[in-house]
Amino acid sequence: MGLFDTPELRAFRAEVRAFLAEHLDDELVQATRAGLHLPRETVARWQAALGRRGWGAPHWPASAGGPGWDEARRYIFEEETAFADAPLGDVLGLFLAGPMLIAEGSPAQRARYLPGILHGQEFWCQGFSEPNAGSDLASLKTTARLDGDEWVIDGQKTWLSGGHMADQMFLLARTEPQARPQAGLSMFVVDMRLLGLSLQPILTIDEGHSVNALFIDGVRIPADKLVGQRGQGWTYAKDLLARERVNNAQAARTKRDIVALEQLARRLTDDRGRPLIDHPLVRRRLASLTADFIALESAVLGVVAEQMAGREPGPAASTLKIRGSELQQRVTETAMGWLGAAGLLLQPGYGSGPLDEAATGWVERHLFRRVVTIYAGSNEIQKAIIAKSLLGM
Repeated sequence: MGLFDTPELRAFRAEVRAFLAEHLDDELVQATRAGLHLPRETVARWQAALGRRGWGAPHWPASAGGPGWDEARRYIFEEETAFADAPLGDVLGLFLAGPMLIAEGSPAQRARYLPGILHGQEFWCQGFSEPNAGSDLASLKTTARLDGDEWVIDGQKTWLSGGHMADQMFLLARTEPQARPQAGLSMFVVDMRLLGLSLQPILTIDEGHSVNALFIDGVRIPADKLVGQRGQGWTYAKDLLARERVNNAQAARTKRDIVALEQLARRLTDDRGRPLIDHPLVRRRLASLTADFIALESAVLGVVAEQMAGREPGPAASTLKIRGSELQQRVTETAMGWLGAAGLLLQPGYGSGPLDEAATGWVERHLFRRVVTIYAGSNEIQKAIIAKSLLGM
C-alpha cells in the first residue's frame, strides 16, 4: 500500500523485524500457532519483552507510556507480529482498560494501573455482559450503591473473558435505579481477589477455558475506584466498544491465516496424491478470500488514514467488525472442508501423520471463531447501527 511505502516506514518495518528475530523465541511461536488459549505466563513473558523495548502498547500515547506511534506504524507493527506468530498481549488490558483509563481515569488510577498493563504484570477482564443483558447492555441488573466511602456491588456477570487470569476488572453497574437505563450506569475498577467474588469456569465448544461466570455478593470497593463521573458509564462503554470493534476486524491476523491456508492447500493432497492447490476450485476459493481481504484491508487503511488526520471512524467501526468477523469464519470453514477427517481432531497430537500435523491450530480456531460475530455487539446489532447512523433508516 502506498500509504506505508516511504523510506521512514520501510526503516521502521526493518526495525520491528530485527526486534522479533532477537526476542521472539521458538517456544512463543509454537504456542501461538498451536492454540488460542495461551497460558498467562506465555502472554506475560512476551508482553514484558515488549514493555522493556517501550513497545508494550503501540496505540497508547507517549504521555501514557506508549511509543507515541502514528497509526501507520501501529498497523505495520501489528502486521509484522502477526506474520511472525507472536502472541497477542492482554487484549482487554491493552485495548480496552488502558485506553479507557487514559481517557477517563484519574491521575491516581492511571499511575496505579497503566504500568502493570504495559509490562504484563497485571491482567484485566471486562464485567459487562449478564445472563439477560448481552447486546442489550443497558438492561443490566448489577447494582452499586454508595455506603459511606465505599461502593457495595451485587449482581452477576457472564462470558467474562480471561476472568480466571485477571487481577483487575472494569465493571459496569447501575448506580441510579430511578434514571432511564442508559443514564443510570457507572464504571468501576474491581480487584478480582476481593471477598464476595465467585468465579465459575465456562468451557467453550473448543474445550478451552477462556470465559467465566461471575457472582458478585456484597463486594466492597473504595469510592475512588469509580472511573470518571458517576452516571456516565454508558458513554464510556460505547466509546470502549467502538475501539473493541475496530480491533476485532483482526486484519493483520486474518492476512496471516489466509497465507497459512494457502500453505495448507499446498500440503494436503487429494485421493490421487495431487496437491489441493492444483484444483481450480481450491484456487478460486483462495482468490475469493484474498479479494475479500484486500477490500477489508483497504477499509482498515482508510480508517488508519482518518485517524492519522485526527478523525475518529464512528459507525465505520461497525462495518469493519462485520466484514472482519465474517471473513475470519470463512477462512477457518475453508480449512475444515479441506482437512476432512483430520478436521475432527481437536488435538491433532492424537495422531502422528502429516495430516494430523497440518490440522494443528485450525480446529480450535474454527470452533472458537463461531463467537466473533457475536461478541463486542452481535453483527445484527452492528447492522442496526449502520442502518441508523449511515443510512438514516
